[in-house]
Amino acid sequence: MRTRARYKRPFTWRSLATAATAALMATLLTPAAAHATPRESLPVHSYENAIRESVWVDTGLDGDADGRKDRVAVDIVRPREPAQQGRKVPVIMDASPYYSCCGRGNESQRKTYDAEGHVVQMPLYYDNYFVPRGYAFVAVDLAGTNRSDGCVDVGGRSDIQSAKAVVDWLNGRARAYTSRTGTTRAGAGWTNGRTGMIGKSYDGTIANGVAATGVEGLETIVPIAAISSWYDYYFAKGAPLYDSGPEWLSNYVESPEARARCAAVQQRLVDGAPRTGDWTRLWTERDYVKDVRKVEASVFVIHGMQDLNVRPKHFGQWWDGLARNGVDRRIWLSQTGHVDPFDFRRAEWADTLHRWFDHELLGYDNGVDDEPMARVERAPDQWVTSDVWPPRATGTVQLRPGKGAQPGVGTLGLRGGSGTETFTDDPANDEADWASRIDLSTPDKAGFATGPLTRDLRLSGSSRVTVSVTPSTTTAHLSAVLVDLGPDTVRDYAAAGEGITTLTERTCWGPSTAGDSSCFRETRARTADVEHTVVSRGWADLGNHASDTEGAPLAPGRRYTITLDLHATDHVVPAGHRLALIVAGTDRDLIDPPSTTPTLTVDLARTSARVPVVGGAGAFRRATAGSSYDTPGAVLDGLVGPRAAHRVPGGRA
Repeated sequence: MRTRARYKRPFTWRSLATAATAALMATLLTPAAAHATPRESLPVHSYENAIRESVWVDTGLDGDADGRKDRVAVDIVRPREPAQQGRKVPVIMDASPYYSCCGRGNESQRKTYDAEGHVVQMPLYYDNYFVPRGYAFVAVDLAGTNRSDGCVDVGGRSDIQSAKAVVDWLNGRARAYTSRTGTTRAGAGWTNGRTGMIGKSYDGTIANGVAATGVEGLETIVPIAAISSWYDYYFAKGAPLYDSGPEWLSNYVESPEARARCAAVQQRLVDGAPRTGDWTRLWTERDYVKDVRKVEASVFVIHGMQDLNVRPKHFGQWWDGLARNGVDRRIWLSQTGHVDPFDFRRAEWADTLHRWFDHELLGYDNGVDDEPMARVERAPDQWVTSDVWPPRATGTVQLRPGKGAQPGVGTLGLRGGSGTETFTDDPANDEADWASRIDLSTPDKAGFATGPLTRDLRLSGSSRVTVSVTPSTTTAHLSAVLVDLGPDTVRDYAAAGEGITTLTERTCWGPSTAGDSSCFRETRARTADVEHTVVSRGWADLGNHASDTEGAPLAPGRRYTITLDLHATDHVVPAGHRLALIVAGTDRDLIDPPSTTPTLTVDLARTSARVPVVGGAGAFRRATAGSSYDTPGAVLDGLVGPRAAHRVPGGRA
């Protein structure tokens, strides 16, 4: 494992390059070693003298309806030495709408150019770190952004084709030009076409979408905090998660030039994404999960389990689909919110990503494929591994609520009760308010908890909560929350930084030039002492009780049953803590309230939570043995995870 000291000072990099070059020459001059398979790419190529060029790739689309096929700008940094030696290099690509409008990374870096239009600064460290190691770095401006033609369509055909066309060009299947409007063709003879896509948020979303096309030449993707279905970014089974639709994001990232010519595309976004929350053709086009069977690339997923921007449901449903289709995959799950691993586990991340790309793009047998499938942050800066995720012993356990001694303060166990609980939607309150008053009878929620656990209980995967309720009005929104009740120290995901604090000290991750520094501000975990931890959450519009795709007005006084999909997680409820289920209305700042203020009566006999427990019902029974709420009997529905198959970006994401 590399230490940070290796990257701190420029002279260290020069010394490394000298030593690496000597090692490489020794290898070349030793016949027996000449046929040995390398295990690690070394920084032997000059970053300062690397080739920097721009091309414009023809997407084959005319999104802005100007009578010309759209061309997307592609800025490239690649080693000069392999080009001179006739060797071809693989590509690491980040396709983004943010290179001009908003910036990338914790320091909001933008692309910069010299007077001739050649790229000077590439955001982030990918070019600094990987170009010396024999990779090309390619940064694509999505259609309608920065120096590209076309219009932003927020995850639709144009967005995905912006990047897919570049993969096609790298593999000799598309055309590129040396200028935005000229006719001089640009070739990609310098690459072997093997491409890995990476990016956080919107960028990682594009990687998911391109992989879902099955494009040849895309060998691996590294989606960080990425969307898998755009409907689930804006709605949760009909309940609106934001007060605006994709047109807001399009307007946010689009270049001023594109904004002036893309009014028709903007209007299609408005028309196709009604605030009713109904599923439309627009959402079908932007649902990558439906096409997960086409994914041929390996996938390395990174997500914060407390990401309230791109919620963890996105990685959960994507991961489950990849598992069903046998895709080679790895996953990191942190305690952070919407944060890049470079900013919460920097040295380990750089080392792991280096070995991942070496294996997937260079074909090096470095053992990364034999390492555990999952790494999970159990406490701030404390990580554990799982050979398979979710673990093979995970079983779906059906937990049922029961009435307690006070209204709205009930029990949770393997056998439920009868009767009802009632609450009134209060949009002024949220999950923290509900959890902090779990043992109090309050009018805004119904809470159900186990007794203190006698053993640790690990939840791993996605939960579902089925609720049977009778509303008093024609509209109602529901929230379901799983909570770990007990003191802990966690990353403070609700604070600025979403679990990190940015420091003044910088560490360097490759060589620099005058216009492109490889040195970035360090971070440390920002923690909070808490009395409860939200494990997972989910929402729905009760009007969607009969359909995931279309809502309808409710009949006051009539009972409805609906299932809420909760977010994927991996969490251990320690012995001595309690596990709680909360059912309530509007979760302030996470979903919008309904048009009325309903009172809802919960039918406990028809309400349950299906929770993925490592060890299944037996583990839950043992963990609750001796507690005052322990009752025998359980429903074990089989395994989840791999064995079950043999389910702004930027400004807002």
